[in-house]
Amino acid sequence: MNQFDLIVVGSGPAGRRGAIQAAKLGKKVLVIEQGKRVGGVSVHTGTIPSKTLRETALNLSGWRERGFYGRSYRVKEEISADDLRQRLIITLNHEVEVLEHQFARNRVQQMRGKASFVNPTTLEVVKDDGETQLVSGTSIMLAVGTKPFRPDYMPFDGKTVLDSDELLDISELPRSLVVIGAGVVGIEYATIFSALDTQVTVIDPKTTMLDFIDKEIVEDFIYQLRDRNMKLHLGQKADTVERLDNGKVLLTLDNGRRITSDMVLFAAGRMGATDTLNLSAAGLEADSRGRLKVNPETFQTSVPNIYAAGDVVGFPSLASTSMEQGRIAARVAVGAIAMEPQKYFPYGIYAVPEISTCGLSEEEVKDRGIPYECGMARFRETSRGHIMGLDSGLLKMIFSLKTRRLLGVHIIGEGATELVHIGQAVLNLKGTVEYFVENTFNYPTLAEAYKIAGLDAWNRMGEIKTTA
Repeated sequence: MNQFDLIVVGSGPAGRRGAIQAAKLGKKVLVIEQGKRVGGVSVHTGTIPSKTLRETALNLSGWRERGFYGRSYRVKEEISADDLRQRLIITLNHEVEVLEHQFARNRVQQMRGKASFVNPTTLEVVKDDGETQLVSGTSIMLAVGTKPFRPDYMPFDGKTVLDSDELLDISELPRSLVVIGAGVVGIEYATIFSALDTQVTVIDPKTTMLDFIDKEIVEDFIYQLRDRNMKLHLGQKADTVERLDNGKVLLTLDNGRRITSDMVLFAAGRMGATDTLNLSAAGLEADSRGRLKVNPETFQTSVPNIYAAGDVVGFPSLASTSMEQGRIAARVAVGAIAMEPQKYFPYGIYAVPEISTCGLSEEEVKDRGIPYECGMARFRETSRGHIMGLDSGLLKMIFSLKTRRLLGVHIIGEGATELVHIGQAVLNLKGTVEYFVENTFNYPTLAEAYKIAGLDAWNRMGEIKTTA
């Protein structure tokens, strides 16, 4: 039986970062991956594929140029599923090659197969050829990620009724698409297909959407979606989903409304991929959604030598935060000092348009009773926005009236997931409104929106009162 300092189950963002971190500290590390190639959900069915699909859709459809040339503008008149897949294959191959090289360079050992616990320190790995092997680790990190929630009542067939993993393998683009679930995954795919001129309808039993995002940003987002004729049926539930003989799908909502569509994407949540790990043998138990509870500072489970990181521990379920969780967990697991993570991290939603946020929302500031002021900037107020033909896009910052410090930054529009990092740095460095007023930004850039929004707030807050 092979003995390791750290065994990592899963090679997604948390697993790869944790494994490489432990290896850099001179530890003997093994990564177990059940997929045919390393990378996990992030590389093969999640983050990278969906963002690649988004970029391809925006490029081929000419979406970014329509502000100048009109809504009928196209780069490629007929866009096929193969057009989208070509770029995806190239991107995925590159990601896998980079990861394989990182493992080899850092002497991280790899094993293909399905792992399950024998006891808290031992795993049985069943390889593709049926051979089994026992491996033992002083510490074990579970970074198995999640898989789509697939309820029994949904008639999945991989062609007309699909989950988010299956959507990447469609043979042709649908003329109409119903998305069940207005969470991050559902909204990202809904808006991507809308940009490809598919008629999209979104159904969700909740009356609101993206509740962790600043309400003003969500309202602007919903306005843009409806302005391009996306149908949002919030507060409504799909009672039945039926495949018809003509190849279409009929949905009946709880209010009696009937919707016919070429395709249905069910994106109402994901499950932790823990069902095959035999957790009970290690003294662990997952919740109803297959997730594991951990110490938020060390990512240690209830079993001292077992750690978990990434989507399997729940919110925020981001590739970026998963990487940091994996790195911290690995350091703690091998006895190294782990710095406390920065208080504020950015959240990115790669919809069309992008949304990104960092820090407190206006609703959270109100709930905490903090006196505040907001600064707003529209992208169309910047010269770069005019050059790019942007007629939408909004940056909002929230400042404390008492300390003048930045409390939150919220952005919707082109480049939001890149722009947010300026606000993130100021937040974590406890910067004030004066930074944005007195700082010089490149001209012309969208980043100038920070100065515009800063001045907008400063004009109402006034200058700092100094005593002689």
